[in-house]
Order: sequence, then structure tokens, then C-alpha cells
Amino acid sequence: MNLAALIVATAVLVMIPGPNVALIVANSLRYGFRMGVATVLGTTVGVGLQLVLVVLGLAAVVAIAADALAWIRWVGVAYLIYLGIRTWREPPGDLASIQAAPVMFRRGLVIALLNPKTLLFNAAFIPQFAGDATAVQLAVVAAVFLAVLSAGDVLWAAFAHSARSALARYGMLRNRLTGAFLVVAGVGLALARR
Repeated sequence: MNLAALIVATAVLVMIPGPNVALIVANSLRYGFRMGVATVLGTTVGVGLQLVLVVLGLAAVVAIAADALAWIRWVGVAYLIYLGIRTWREPPGDLASIQAAPVMFRRGLVIALLNPKTLLFNAAFIPQFAGDATAVQLAVVAAVFLAVLSAGDVLWAAFAHSARSALARYGMLRNRLTGAFLVVAGVGLALARR
């Protein structure tokens, strides 16, 4: 097991925003750091569930059925674009208004679970760092990967939150940026290939 290489590789991956990060940034811009972290918790649980499949070896079954399950990705695309358009069109609101954390958690969980590309990527990525790929080694690698991923996502939430105060005077611009992040996340998910 090469945990140092895993940590570095995962940190680099975290710097490349995908649909999960776009949702985290959008929710942090709109609702603040706490709701960004609630979103991170949701995406972390979603990715964690996918990693359980990888460790148990079920990712191969999902890979075989991936074409048949392509509709799952399109549900995620539609959901992100719907959220983006709805946010874009909303009038500027008070920054003090806070969405319920369970809603943000659920949004993060749904987007993470509806991205089969992540499962297939993790199924190829994680075993490279597990040596002879015993279940225990895969579980350790998956846990380290998830910890680094979660920490990086919290940093994305903090970054977006720091920009939030600068946008406080520009409520409509904040809504437009948040909506744009959500739509871009949907488009990114739509363009994702196996």
C-alpha cells in the first residue's frame, strides 16, 4: 500500500471540480459554510456507499450494467439543471435565510449516488493503491481516499463561503452564480463518459 501516493493523487483529484464540488460551491455561496458542510456530508456518504461496492467487488457488476443504468445519470443531470434554473430565477433573498441541513445533505447524497462515472472511476482508481488488493487493504485505501476527498470538499465549501460575503450586496448576482454552478454541474454530469 502506498498511502502517500494515494493522498497526493486524491488531493490533485479534489482540485478538479466535478458535479459534487459544483453543488458544494453553489450551496456554500447561497446558504453559507454550514450548509456547504452539510452538502459535503451528503456527497461523502454517497461516495462512501460507492466505495463499499468497490471494496465488496460489486463495482464490476455495476460496470457491466452501466449502459443499462445510464438513465440514473440523466436523472442527476435533470435535477441539477432544475435546481440551477430555479435558483437563477429567484429574487435576491436575505443571506441570513438558511436552508435546512437535511435538505442540503440529501441533495449532496442524491448527486453523489446518481453519478455512476464516479463509481466506475473509483473501481479503477482505488485498487491501484491497495497492493495485492485484499479486502482489508481495499477498505483502508477507500477510507483514506474518502477522508482526503471530504477534507478537500470542506475546503471548497470554505472557499465559496469566503466569496459569499463579497457577494452579499449583490443578491441577484449571487443567485446567478449559484444557478450557473448548478447548471454547469448538470452539464458536466451529462458530458461524463464511462
